[in-house]
Amino acid sequence: MLQSRALVIALILLLSTTLPEVQSKSIFEKDRRDLLAIPEVIASYFYEAVNKVSPKVGQFLLDTVQSPSVIAARQRFVKEAAKVSIMFEQLIEKIKNLWYTRVLGY
Repeated sequence: MLQSRALVIALILLLSTTLPEVQSKSIFEKDRRDLLAIPEVIASYFYEAVNKVSPKVGQFLLDTVQSPSVIAARQRFVKEAAKVSIMFEQLIEKIKNLWYTRVLGY
């Protein structure tokens, strides 16, 4: 009796953790432009962590990020990443079209 209760509890916990994953979007449905924000978020977390430990180093990082050379590099990165993202979207569309026409025969 005790083993069956433990089994039921384990099953409930397993299903409660896997069901939200079923509703998640696939890579084909995600907005790939969100990927451009990842480096900004990482830099923000890094800055916050460093700023908590040493405000002087945090201020140095803030001044460095706001320098013209770093701003130009970030703008170039965003521009190139946008181009790659568009090319990736086109590639995904071609793969989906190929899948539907050749493999599934639609």
